[in-house]
Amino acid sequence: MAAGSLLLLSACATTSTPPAAVEAPVSRVQQAEAQKAAALPQQKIFKRKVAIGRFTNETRYGRTFLTDASSDPLGKQASDMLATKLVGSNRFLVFERQDLNKIKDEQRINGAPAAGLIGVDTLILGSVTEFGRSTTGKAGFLSSTKIQTARAKVEVRLADARTGHVFFTATGTGEANTESGEIAGYGSKADYDATLNDRAIAAAISDVQTALINKLEERRWRTDILKSDGRTVYMSGGARQGVKVGDTFAVMREGEKVKSAQTGFEITLPGTTVASVKVVSLFGEAESDEGAVAEVVSGTLPKNSTGYFITEAKN
Repeated sequence: MAAGSLLLLSACATTSTPPAAVEAPVSRVQQAEAQKAAALPQQKIFKRKVAIGRFTNETRYGRTFLTDASSDPLGKQASDMLATKLVGSNRFLVFERQDLNKIKDEQRINGAPAAGLIGVDTLILGSVTEFGRSTTGKAGFLSSTKIQTARAKVEVRLADARTGHVFFTATGTGEANTESGEIAGYGSKADYDATLNDRAIAAAISDVQTALINKLEERRWRTDILKSDGRTVYMSGGARQGVKVGDTFAVMREGEKVKSAQTGFEITLPGTTVASVKVVSLFGEAESDEGAVAEVVSGTLPKNSTGYFITEAKN
């Protein structure tokens, strides 16, 4: 009997494997590097230099007899929102124009030369063209609902800062709403919700920002040669524009510039490939001072880089 009991116990016995060793957590340095890499663009981004030249409120909202022509809260709000979103998109180099006089005053205080200001490629001109609110609801025997809705519409256009040519326009719309209800006298009561205005404008700005980014991505990436030294070339643009070690680019000679009698614009004829280079290292701490070092893998670098540029090699 004892032997039988021993056999039964042995049959029901279970074995457990020791817990697997817990790997050491990733170091903070590795976490910071991973976050930094994730924030960098995964494709080449040509960052157009832009500035918001004007953004105004063209609706009746926010206008009173006590408001002068220079006071435009809604237009300034939309302008600040757009500037914030353009910077946050990491696809533009955004320069200040709305409060440029304040920057110039600060430069004079610090003794900085006015020549430190950089011109832009494109001016963003825009306005809030529609803005309105509505309140709807239903009332029953013991229940009622109230819905507040704010709607906004913004129009923007991109103008070439050198020629004044408007080459792109976009419209953004946005809506925000809040709902409250009561049943037999119980529930929430919603007063006038001023935050709906801000949320509707922010939604419209986000909508138009998408159109601006899509337009930007149509342009082929290119950059300039900072310096060439034998078989080594230093080029503008680095990690924040999607440039990586191992990337191969074409060195192009700019085509001849010819003025069109039809349009009046100066047209650049197709360029010629003179060399191919491969990125071996990156440098710089910010988008304002970053660059890449490349080595020539084919062709010959010009002694004078004037009239030459670097772009993605065609497949």
